[in-house]
Amino acid sequence: MNDILDFNGAINRRQFFRKGGFGLGVAALGTLLGESALAGEAAGKVAQTAAAKIAPRAKRIIYLSMIGAPSQLDLFDHKPELAKRFNQDLASFLKESGQRLTGMTSGQSRFPVAPSIFKFAQHGKSGAWISELLPWTAKMADDLCVIKSMHTEAINHEPANQLMYTGNMQAGKASMGSWMSYGLGSLNKDLPTFAVLHAQHSSPQSNVQAISARLWGAGFLPGQHAGVTLRTKGDPVLYLKDAPGIDRNLRRQMLDGLGKLNRMSYEAVGDPETQVRIQQYEMAFRMQASVPELADLSGEPAKVTEMYGQEVNVKGSFAHCALLARRLAERGVRFVQIFHRGWDQHGNLPKDLADQCRDIDRASWALVQDLKQRGMLDDTLVIWGGEFGRTVYSQGTLTQTNYGRDHHPRAFTIWMAGGGVKPGFVLGETDEFSYNITQDPVHIRDLHATVLNLVGLDHEKLHVRYQGLDQRLTGVEHAKVVKKVLA
Repeated sequence: MNDILDFNGAINRRQFFRKGGFGLGVAALGTLLGESALAGEAAGKVAQTAAAKIAPRAKRIIYLSMIGAPSQLDLFDHKPELAKRFNQDLASFLKESGQRLTGMTSGQSRFPVAPSIFKFAQHGKSGAWISELLPWTAKMADDLCVIKSMHTEAINHEPANQLMYTGNMQAGKASMGSWMSYGLGSLNKDLPTFAVLHAQHSSPQSNVQAISARLWGAGFLPGQHAGVTLRTKGDPVLYLKDAPGIDRNLRRQMLDGLGKLNRMSYEAVGDPETQVRIQQYEMAFRMQASVPELADLSGEPAKVTEMYGQEVNVKGSFAHCALLARRLAERGVRFVQIFHRGWDQHGNLPKDLADQCRDIDRASWALVQDLKQRGMLDDTLVIWGGEFGRTVYSQGTLTQTNYGRDHHPRAFTIWMAGGGVKPGFVLGETDEFSYNITQDPVHIRDLHATVLNLVGLDHEKLHVRYQGLDQRLTGVEHAKVVKKVLA
């Protein structure tokens, strides 16, 4: 007890007003907005008041994250003239470009051009070039807004993923989903605002990159805005069921007692993480009722599950995760992220990339069509893509039928659908090697600014003061909304 008194006695005048002002502000806001604004909602509503100065086009986001970096050269960025350059050495070209190479190819004596072995065709009114590896994606070309001119500074996976999903290559920053949770608050008090799913990959030989909770963490934001991982095998959440002998009434009594103790602790110490803990316990209690219904696909009509393909019934498959993502979005979850690993094809690319595409192609199409049929695509933004691109030259041995590609940050492709972006639209061009961008470059920070704009948030005004800096998803670097992709 003496330690607590010493701690409280050490609070200086500035800390007192800061903590007091925050508490009074939250209390006043709760009075104005009602019960839903209390605790975890308060921070999001404060941010919304300060930053949501734009008419929102989307209410929610589903992000299909292809970890490992899909090859734009084999999927979207068609370069037919490369066939004439098969095995041509690009050593002098690379030296002139000044690009930093990874340690995996920097020691190569030759950098042979590896044309894609896959056939391409134009699809939809936009004439988007799409590989034969993505036949289902090609069917929805008129729904897609394809950006072929994405670029980044990061050349290795960990910093590249952190930049893509948190806006910074350094660890400890808030993720895109947590910023959206903070800025907009929740649409469903019985489910988390930000949900994360991990889809299994089908190719056991593919190079599977490790990822960590930093990619969906809250960083310096209040902890309740971190992504909540739903398991794809077994119960979606650990300890979802009450222990034997404990019914819901007893569980409620236990939580009420624990809540009183935590509130006493908060009144004594003033640690805001105590409030986060209270809310997390309450959310866990409500999820015990809401999650089993969410995860039960038996009520889905046959015509819907057939769209996603046979794999939809395999827990942990990408198709299963895609249908769960639609169900989460339907129930008001603001940000759903599916991580699908195994896209890092340094060797044996033709086989491994084909396996990866079979995993995600039909289900990605089905997700977009499912949302469209339900009238949800207009206010749901779907994003598909990785953290950087792949090189035009082959890593290791090159043959007519087999090659690998190294990391390439200078140019890569993503697509978006719904949520206020132009359907049937292609932005950006690259040079003859898909090496440098020649038209409409889009940096990752520009993508972040655009995504926030689509949900009604101004990326320059959505910030939190931390360690002496106004922290933003787009950082302190210049970022711009890509107006050409807005519908």
